[in-house]
Amino acid sequence: MIKNPPRSLVISIFMIGAFAVGMTEYVVTGLLTQFANDLNVQVSTTGLLLSVYALSVAFFGPIIRLLTLKFPPKLLLIMLISIFIISNIVAATAPNFEVLLLSRLLSASMHAPFFGVMMSLAMAISPPHKKTGAVALVNGGLVIAVMLGVPFGSYVGAVLDWRVVFWIIVFLGIINLLGLILVTPDYKLGHTPKISSELSALKDKNVIMLMITIIFGYSGVFTAYTFLEPMLRDIAGLGDLGITFSLLMFGTFAVIGNFSTGKIQPSKLTGAVACVIFFLALVLFGLTFMLEVPYLAYLASGLFGLGTFGISPMLNSKIIYAAITAPALAGTLAASVFNLSNSIGASLGSFLLTNGYSYRAITFVAAGMLIFGVFCMVVTHFIEDKSRFNN
Repeated sequence: MIKNPPRSLVISIFMIGAFAVGMTEYVVTGLLTQFANDLNVQVSTTGLLLSVYALSVAFFGPIIRLLTLKFPPKLLLIMLISIFIISNIVAATAPNFEVLLLSRLLSASMHAPFFGVMMSLAMAISPPHKKTGAVALVNGGLVIAVMLGVPFGSYVGAVLDWRVVFWIIVFLGIINLLGLILVTPDYKLGHTPKISSELSALKDKNVIMLMITIIFGYSGVFTAYTFLEPMLRDIAGLGDLGITFSLLMFGTFAVIGNFSTGKIQPSKLTGAVACVIFFLALVLFGLTFMLEVPYLAYLASGLFGLGTFGISPMLNSKIIYAAITAPALAGTLAASVFNLSNSIGASLGSFLLTNGYSYRAITFVAAGMLIFGVFCMVVTHFIEDKSRFNN
């Protein structure tokens, strides 16, 4: 074990873990057809690999974190990444779809507490003016996975085999495990967290407003994002290469947004979140109009990514700051709420499309949800406890 490792090295290891977990969550979107062909199921059935994962993160994350409150952060991270490695070995060797789905459940169980503990620990080892940036750095691993890991995994799956993708993820998990063992500081809990104290955060007005913002406002992002690829194909008339470039633009701007907003100071988070959500609402209102001009389609994808991942580190930081009575549960709660938002948004988008609504109507609904999120942040500004952002 490295004694007194620099903060930058610790956060770099956390980013590797976030990248691996993020790749596991999202890479299946580019492998659904291969799963269907190799495991003899319908493509529509393989969609369960996405929805079940998101719902499992939202449901199991807080439960597992509450059950492990007395565990030291370092030990817990090592245990969680071990579960991750095992789950991906199961996926790589899955003989049928049911076992593959089981591996997703197992992987999802560690997702929220893993991100939660990493973000909380990253903030704990950072000076006050770098706490939001620390969350952005950890979250950056996931964003980079969306930008690079997912396209790479999809390509490897197409050229070689989808099982190779999961073996690559296992390799990344092992690297992260070794890194966590060697550099994660033995951070001591000030006191043993109590379940009653941690759960009291769910009654806190500051936390409640943020949860409402994410679940009913930010979920609009996923209502539209779920159908970005078919919108690029049907409205912009882009082929495979054009769509790939558009998604790369989404990922590139997502990285820019993630790291840019990580520099915002805690006291300014509420106003910044409201501004970025409003910006994203405008992007979605104009999305289908921009897609009608092929070259603007690339810009539209980039702006979509900029807003989508520009918000997430700020909202994660706000929840951790707001849940002052739940220091152990806060980060996990944030990851769970975001995944619940993902599931709700995607389900709403699918419902609207199934019932004959156009892509334009779907993006308008998504934008309206984000406007509601802006309203929630305005209310939050007047009712939140400002003193919590001075810690």
